[in-house]
Amino acid sequence: MTDLALIPAPRTVEHPADGPRHLTLDARTTIDAGPGTGSTARWLRTVLGAATGLPLTDGAGPGSVRLRISPDVARADGPEGYRLTTGGPEAAVVIEGGGPAGVFWGAQTLRQLLGPEAYRGAPVGGGARELPCVTVEDRPRFGWRGLMLDVSRHFTPKDGVLRYLDLLAAHKLNVFHFHLTDDQGWRIEIKRHPRLTEVGSWRARSKWGHRASPLWDDTPHGGFYTQDDIREIVAYAAERHITVVPEIDIPGHSQAAIAAYPELGNTDVVDTASLTVWDTWGVNPNVLAPTEAVLRFYEGVFEEVLDLFPAATSPFVHVGGDECPKDQWKASPAAQDRIRELGLADENELQSWFIRHFDRWLTARGRRLIGWDEILEGGLAEGAAVSSWRGYGGGIAAANAGHDVVMCPEQHVYLDYRQAPGDEEPVPIAYVRTLEDVYRFEPVPPGLSPEAAAHILGTQANVWTEVMENRSRVDYQVFPRLAAFAEVAWSALPAPEARDYPAFEGRMTTHYRRLDALGVDYRPPAGPYARQQRPGIIGRPREGTPPNV
Repeated sequence: MTDLALIPAPRTVEHPADGPRHLTLDARTTIDAGPGTGSTARWLRTVLGAATGLPLTDGAGPGSVRLRISPDVARADGPEGYRLTTGGPEAAVVIEGGGPAGVFWGAQTLRQLLGPEAYRGAPVGGGARELPCVTVEDRPRFGWRGLMLDVSRHFTPKDGVLRYLDLLAAHKLNVFHFHLTDDQGWRIEIKRHPRLTEVGSWRARSKWGHRASPLWDDTPHGGFYTQDDIREIVAYAAERHITVVPEIDIPGHSQAAIAAYPELGNTDVVDTASLTVWDTWGVNPNVLAPTEAVLRFYEGVFEEVLDLFPAATSPFVHVGGDECPKDQWKASPAAQDRIRELGLADENELQSWFIRHFDRWLTARGRRLIGWDEILEGGLAEGAAVSSWRGYGGGIAAANAGHDVVMCPEQHVYLDYRQAPGDEEPVPIAYVRTLEDVYRFEPVPPGLSPEAAAHILGTQANVWTEVMENRSRVDYQVFPRLAAFAEVAWSALPAPEARDYPAFEGRMTTHYRRLDALGVDYRPPAGPYARQQRPGIIGRPREGTPPNV
């Protein structure tokens, strides 16, 4: 498969033993879309039509691209599996998927086979395109193959979000975790609480670099998505068979909300009326008050969120639950009264009470709660799934207890972490995680029983944007490592130490040309360009090998 440079690597590729080795797609090529494949046909016409200039009109016959949903593929490889055959006698290309998603992933492979020029927005050569004659049979290893994008610390405008959905789809990733709220900004319109965006979506300035940096960017920063923006994003993702998981962070990471509505905070120990949207990074001490009024407020928020993210496309709702300091609750007479009233042991159980309440609330409405692994503290909410970010430990504990897990340990798949040692990396954060390091990441921890391993839904990479102030910086941190991560999430790779990284690196030579065609400002293999560096901007590098915990 090296000669085809397919990323992620498919399970099998066969070349014909005899007959033609290539075929040509030209102005006579049509698209023959079977039932349930209309969205992929539209995508092919839009993307390949733009790149090649070919009309790709409707029609069947020997020169067509045939799209079909196949029960045989579904039985063998599931709804996301596909079989792609080029150069057969009945059609130029046949893509058979186990379901609509499988057909779409097969179309993504077709695009790769057509060469890097297929990733451009307009033709750069003649309209006809040569295609190798092959049969590709493929299916994903994991059902959850995700990317989390933090739009709270630095806002990504709507067109940038749509662009990232296209980049996920190009790498056969199928979950977009949308981190919408945090201390530094509230990014989703909630009509019954308009100050969340009127006040909470803007901060006066931003820390420039790590929080220890003395530098500031005094340009006000902000933005938010209207409800119609959200509907468009969800629909755009659904057309690409991507699930969107919205995150509304509670009970910590809530200063932007408290700045908008001071009564949400612990008013008996903090002058919450003086709080503004936070302008620096780190763990914020201002957390939600454990009151019935706060629960009702966030129930209203989640009611609108559920309307914007329908269950058919967004079955999971992320509630954060991470990095919630307990100091204000310990000092608050009202919070202590609440602990006694509820019969709780301590502040950890008070946090668990928050999460359990919304677990029941979401379950009653046909949704599933997922949260960062801190939701294990004080007792795991029944039915909740866990995003295991502090290493493997939380995910192992949750899986052994029968709860579903998404593995995203910071030591392996936090893409804000620096990509190389030395002073050239822009705003270096934490440990070095090279392209090869990501390629050797294993989402299923060794030693899990088969029953516990079955609870590993999959994996995702996380992109926290404190030190990523614009699209180019996000691109630099995400790529090319997202290509390695996509192969880990999709492909049937051997154990980490047995993986053929040189072969992957060879396929990346072609993949860099695809990224170039897409306008991705990735980190070059030889190191950053001068324009990508941030000399003098303090980061927080950590030395050594990150522990697996």
